[in-house]
Amino acid sequence: MERQPDKFDFWYAVNNTEVLELPRGKLETFGSTLINYRLVTELMDTHGQVRVREGRIHSFRPEILTAQSFTESPLEGFQTGQAEDFIRWLRQHEADFILLKYGFKIRQETITESIIHDTIENVVDRVRADLKAKTDPLSALVVGVDEPWEVCLLKLLVEVIQHSAPTNARELRADPDGTRHQIERAFRRAVNDRNQLSALAQLLTRLDKFSDYEDRFFALVRAHGR
Repeated sequence: MERQPDKFDFWYAVNNTEVLELPRGKLETFGSTLINYRLVTELMDTHGQVRVREGRIHSFRPEILTAQSFTESPLEGFQTGQAEDFIRWLRQHEADFILLKYGFKIRQETITESIIHDTIENVVDRVRADLKAKTDPLSALVVGVDEPWEVCLLKLLVEVIQHSAPTNARELRADPDGTRHQIERAFRRAVNDRNQLSALAQLLTRLDKFSDYEDRFFALVRAHGR
């Protein structure tokens, strides 16, 4: 006989959650991301009724965790000696890997839900078709449990991070403070709109990067003057 979950049975929710459609897009490396999810669950103790929750999860810009950051914020749950050994090892191997810190917020004000009298298979098929028709690269479809349903979203976030982390890590290694990304975005705006040249020049000056991009900047000025 299948074990019934307690109200806050975390592992029951994890083991009975499946991410059917993962966002095709990745989490932004140098900005925030909004993930639009649909969570389909069968009502507990009620046959033939399915709840569909629709909402957004706000992902904040990921940060690199360094050995220094662990020193400043002790590892919770580790004994002092264990934490010191880990930090020492991390410093010795810091060049070999990168640890990223992700932050998320469930946007409570965006959550809507509806009850549908049908089988969960039929509901999933309709929701999947609707998502495909909208072609949103940051949409997700999850099937899980009705309580505690927030845990189902945690499993979604784990898979989203696994999907995005390699790209995020690579871009953060190449541009830790996001300066290059900011400059490239300003150049793209200026390519399409000559009125953005002044803002680009101000940005390069403020970042003390004008000399590094001087040739490229004036080439763009000349291109707009033709």
